[in-house]
Amino acid sequence: MPKVKIDTVEDFQKIAEQEAAFLFFKNSLTCPIAQAAFSEFSAFTEGNDSIPAYYLNVQEARPLSNHIAETYGIRHESPQALLFKDKQVVWNESHWKITADSLKQAAGN
Repeated sequence: MPKVKIDTVEDFQKIAEQEAAFLFFKNSLTCPIAQAAFSEFSAFTEGNDSIPAYYLNVQEARPLSNHIAETYGIRHESPQALLFKDKQVVWNESHWKITADSLKQAAGN
């Protein structure tokens, strides 16, 4: 299942209402650790058919990044991966802990 970039709070709210579960990745365009984590996220999404995956680039979507942190009470980090189930964040990791394997385990496949 391909990863889909989103930039607005409105797009995120639609996803949160429609999807029972999904992965979300907060990416930084300037951080080398984020580039490595995004590669891991991309590797996971290329072989994933079981869970939708979305991402944002923090520099391009700061209001959305802040909205997620404030709404779900999850401290903002970048890079950061979050697993949403039933409109709640049930798992999150950041930096070097984001690997294709950790995403696979979190998604349950």
